[in-house]
Order: sequence, then C-alpha cells, then structure tokens
Amino acid sequence: MVEFISDEILDLVYDESNFSGYSTYLPPESDDAAPCPPGSWNLNKYFIIIIYIFVFLLSLLGNSLVLLVILYNRLNRSVTDIYLLNLAIADLLFALSLPIWAASKVQGWIYGTPLCKLVSLLKEVNFYSGILLLACISIDRYLAIVHATRALTQKRHWVKFICMGIWVLSLLLSMPIVLFREKLQSKDYGYVCYENFGKSTEKGRLILRILTQFCGFVLPLVVMLFCYGFTMRTLFEAHMGQKHRAMRVIFAVVLVFLLCWLPYNLVLVTDTLLRTHLIEDSCSRREAIEQAINVTEVLGFLHSCLNPIIYAFIGHKFRYSFLKILAAHGMVSKEFLAQHTKPSVHGSSSGNTSTTL
Repeated sequence: MVEFISDEILDLVYDESNFSGYSTYLPPESDDAAPCPPGSWNLNKYFIIIIYIFVFLLSLLGNSLVLLVILYNRLNRSVTDIYLLNLAIADLLFALSLPIWAASKVQGWIYGTPLCKLVSLLKEVNFYSGILLLACISIDRYLAIVHATRALTQKRHWVKFICMGIWVLSLLLSMPIVLFREKLQSKDYGYVCYENFGKSTEKGRLILRILTQFCGFVLPLVVMLFCYGFTMRTLFEAHMGQKHRAMRVIFAVVLVFLLCWLPYNLVLVTDTLLRTHLIEDSCSRREAIEQAINVTEVLGFLHSCLNPIIYAFIGHKFRYSFLKILAAHGMVSKEFLAQHTKPSVHGSSSGNTSTTL
C-alpha cells in the first residue's frame, strides 16, 4: 500500500502523480532508506480541476466535429483521414475520463478498482495510439512523396487492419500500468487510484517502464523523424510546397503532439535513470522530478483538445467540408459557402480528396 507524507501532499501532489503512476514518492527500495521530506512547491488542485474541465469541454466539442466531418464525407475519405479519425476517437475517449479525475481531486478515489483501471487505460491508450497513428501518417506521406508510391497506400482496406493493429498494440503497451492499478487506502488520507507493485518489485517496474517507453515512444518518434526529414527534403528540392499544403497541417499536428508529450516522457526517462542509479539519487532531484511530472503531465492532457483547433485554423479543407455540412442542412446559405473557395486537390496518398487537411 502506498503511503504519502502529509495532507498537503494529498491536496497538491497526489492527484497528478496518481494519474501517471510514475510518482517519485514510492516505497523505498529497502526498509533502511529514509523517505524524502515533502516539496516546497506544487500545483494547486483547484487549478488542475479547472484545466480538466476546460480540456473536457473543448475536446468533446472539437473531436466530435472532426468525427462528423470525416464520417460525413465517406466517399472522399483519404488514408490520412482514416488515421486522423482514429486519433480523434482516442482523444475523445480520453476526454470522457477527465470529469472523473477532476471529481477525485475533491472527493478522493471513491469509485472502486474497476473504474480506476478503466480511466487509467483510457489515458495510456490515448498516448500510445496517438504517437503510433502519427508514425503511420509519416510513413504514408513518406511513401507518397519521397517514393511516389500510390499502389500500397491506395488499398484502404489495409489501413483498417493497420488501425486495428495500433489499437491492439496500444492496449498491450498499457497493460503494465493497468494491471497493477487499484483503489488503495492510505493510512494518512483515504483512498487513491494507484499502482500496487509491493515493496520488492522496483526492478520489475523499471523494466516494464523502459520497455513501454522504448516501444511506445522512442521507436515511433525515430520513425517520424526519419520519414518527415526525407519528406521535407524532397518537397524543398522539388519546390512542391504549394502542391502539398496538407503537409502544413500534418507537421503542425506532429509538432503539437511533441510539444505536449515530449517533456513528460523526457522527465520519465530522467526518473528511470535516477531509479536505476545511472544518475545520483537525492531528495532534491526527486523533488525536481516530481514537480516536473506534475507540470508536464498537465501539458500532455491539453493535447486531446488541440488537434481540432489546428484543423480549424490551418486546415482549409476541414473548414470547407464543415461549411458544406452546414449548407446541406440549411444552417448556412449557399451564397455564404460560395464565398469560401473550394480548396485544390493535391498530394492525397489515396488518390481521393482529404476532407480534413
């Protein structure tokens, strides 16, 4: 059972570290190891609640619109659209868990172990499926632009199996955390949703973390950097920037994902190095890592509501497709739709017009 240090830590720290399961305030590796004192600075729980509610509402609205636009334009759906459709589903499912986490900041974890496992699963699957889907988009763009390969990417029935494989792999990568998540009672302040590894499984916990970080973050990141590096070089050499305006949206989506999730994962890597004693362990470093986890995890949660904003402000085709839906249902006039020029069709990997980019 996980024991915390004080009521102040309950109010200001445990909410974030419980959510990630990577808190540095874990049981010491031996009974002789002295625990570190509580930190002097932490995020206020009411600020976190406001962020959760804001992200939930914005994500619910934005990702629902993305689903509407892509599903409505079934005939013109491209390979990239199918990946972005699955990305919106992942973000939407994760957003649905945020009200539960927000309520737990006030009431403690009163919802039992099954719901603890479920909402933890949604967070993990959202992250892993997100980066894996973006890696698949990078491969699709690489084949279509660098090698001018259409035969493979035109077979959209393969894309469905790829997406199914991504969901399965995301579930497998999420299992190490979800299997050990439980409703635990702290001696100091009640119930929390946390991982119950016991006191003698620190090495196993580190092995699982390293494997999931490598397979679910490092490897897809390397694939994206490789594919987009060669894709950008090809576009610049061929002066094809105007013909591939969709790449601006894709690059923006990838950049925002990295800005939101890369800091959090770099902190986890640092924490892993500390726990394996590759860097010197100290209370000051544990406190710094704990504070960094709290901040960077909130940044990661913001990501679930940002993609629709990117489509709306950068994606001309997304705006036009949405206005077409409104015009078809009489919500805007055809004259208003005519004022927005139809975007040109270039660079679709499937040979169809993307309805999102």
